[in-house]
Amino acid sequence: MTITMKEVREEIDLLDRELVLLLARRQKCVEMAAFVKNDESLIVDEDRIEDVISKVTSFGESCGLNKTISEPLWRKLIELSIAHEFKELDLLKSDT
Repeated sequence: MTITMKEVREEIDLLDRELVLLLARRQKCVEMAAFVKNDESLIVDEDRIEDVISKVTSFGESCGLNKTISEPLWRKLIELSIAHEFKELDLLKSDT
């Protein structure tokens, strides 16, 4: 059986859709965290960040995902999530 580039791309497109769904769920959790924390000083937690990175890279490696992909990807995801959490907290404060 020969696989075509079209088939590879279709699989990537399907996976991208699944990833987007999961990232949207993760974003909702970040928004809930902003609501629960309700304090800018609680948003950045370096220990938690390193714990997440450690868990993700370890699990990723066990699944065949290279750390050179997982670590920078999750660091960027966390960076963007923190920025989003700050924005959400600002919105919460402006609504009161």
